[in-house]
Amino acid sequence: MLIRVLSLAALLGVAPAVTAQGQEETDATLRAYAAGYKASFTCSATFNAAKAPDQIEADEFYGIYPLVAEIVPTLNAVVDTANKRVSVDYLDGMPPRISQWRPHLGCVQLPVGATTEIVDALPVPEGLPEVDARSDSGAPWAMRVPVNGPSGNSALDRAVARAFEEGPYGAAANTSAVLVATPTAILAERYKPGFTPTTSQRTWSVAKSIAASVVGAAVHKGLIGVTDTGVIPEYNLAHDPRRAIRLENFLHMASGLDSNVAGNRTDRLYMGGGLVTDTATENALEVAPGSRWKYANNDTLLAVRAVAGRFDSKTDYLAFPFEALLYKIGMTHTKLETDWDGDFILSSQVWTTARDLARLGLLHLKDGVWNGERILPAGWGDYVRTHAPVQPPRAGRDGSPRPGYGAQWWLYDDKFDGIPSDTYAARGNRGQSLVVIPSKNLIIVRRGYDPAGRQGFQLHDFIRDVVAALEE
Repeated sequence: MLIRVLSLAALLGVAPAVTAQGQEETDATLRAYAAGYKASFTCSATFNAAKAPDQIEADEFYGIYPLVAEIVPTLNAVVDTANKRVSVDYLDGMPPRISQWRPHLGCVQLPVGATTEIVDALPVPEGLPEVDARSDSGAPWAMRVPVNGPSGNSALDRAVARAFEEGPYGAAANTSAVLVATPTAILAERYKPGFTPTTSQRTWSVAKSIAASVVGAAVHKGLIGVTDTGVIPEYNLAHDPRRAIRLENFLHMASGLDSNVAGNRTDRLYMGGGLVTDTATENALEVAPGSRWKYANNDTLLAVRAVAGRFDSKTDYLAFPFEALLYKIGMTHTKLETDWDGDFILSSQVWTTARDLARLGLLHLKDGVWNGERILPAGWGDYVRTHAPVQPPRAGRDGSPRPGYGAQWWLYDDKFDGIPSDTYAARGNRGQSLVVIPSKNLIIVRRGYDPAGRQGFQLHDFIRDVVAALEE
């Protein structure tokens, strides 16, 4: 059906659009993408974050990906609260795009052309405890400043307040949450109006560092090793040269696989209801594994796909990140979203809170140990913040320093004035960040809705000011 519709669009002379991947997309496909975008964000913001419709419009659909930005406002999202799903009509003759919520996993896009008939067949984890995403005790921090209240440190209060102002840390910065913590105390915690400690939002590429932590938990369990080859089931034909790619090549963004010009564009998976197994696994080698750094969503997706290949049961695999990592450290407000066949989209599609991100940072400060139980391998924090053998460009066009790269974490080393050289960070679109500074026993979280194409939040400047404030 979809092929016939696309062919008809071509026959009618519908002008194709050129995406950031350099591919031509018909109007029908662009509308399907836009409808998928609207359905998935409306679903996640409604059922993960409990946001009101006006909040969703203001936050989730302002300043978004240019490819669909003009189409999304023209589409109407229908929210079915009883069945926890959202549908968006977009093209005559085609079913609406549908996003379905599930416990623990959040919302999943159904494939283009699918109806609700497949909902009961969606894979789900089994045996997980019920969690209350609408409350947060603040554990494990015994000491916490009042939410949106003073910290008792005037310099820190100034830095946090400036993060919510227009301009000081970026001309178009739009901050939704800031949290500063040590292992024993939350030193500062502030949210924009309408947000609370239990309001989740999408992590975007901060999810990549969560993915690395899931991989770390699998390494600790002995399921897989970072130097293992032949880790992707789809590459295991006897003479497939992609079998030589090591797990850590994926973690280092150095798989060598072709991922188009812009490796961060995975539109069919993110918006088009595609599968990890028919999008991320389809590319051939472009250069030798480990010889080139290239930021690619597919490398993250394949690192997690490698873990999936160690499970015989889809339900056991879907439960693994929660049982082995998230729920053990109190990240009960975190939803790891999947494709409709049950592969995690851990390059971007995670919804979580500032406190849950801080808990992940705390686990790294504690060398992977939580309440006396080892969750991550000993030295995992050192591993993910060690410079990968190949690196991204370390300077911008204007000569300004750029972070290095470890294993799915960005590295703020001695190139950055005013920041400890052991600083590492998870960073994502629209200004998401989790910063870990081992030498200061410090965690900094900043969430936002920075618009695409404009100067967003300048994280380096904020880290510098927070560190300076705590040293006064």
